[in-house]
Amino acid sequence: MGRLLVHIATGPENPTRAALGLLVARTALGAGHAVDVFIAGEGVGILRPATLDAGVGIGTGSMREHIDALVAGGARFFASGQSSKARGLAADQVGTVPVEFSPPDVLVRLAFEADRVLSY
Repeated sequence: MGRLLVHIATGPENPTRAALGLLVARTALGAGHAVDVFIAGEGVGILRPATLDAGVGIGTGSMREHIDALVAGGARFFASGQSSKARGLAADQVGTVPVEFSPPDVLVRLAFEADRVLSY
């Protein structure tokens, strides 16, 4: 199977699109692919537990359910360190999501390691 990188820059202001990125990542993981999720820009806001719990997309499901399934399935999570810092999001504010706060070069590396990259 392949490796998929899902890059989510859409934040909680558009839960349908943010949840869609997570749903696609979850679907790929369920099909046996390795999945990395890199969250940047306004998207880092979905990592706050209260936002994650409230986030439900129209036809794309619960962000919390998708994240929990991805974590359980071994997907790797990365968040832009710069985006997170600019929005006041620290490691102790993401609850149970095992996220690695990363600089842009990690996103570039992940993109080149992936067989496919999808952006939401």
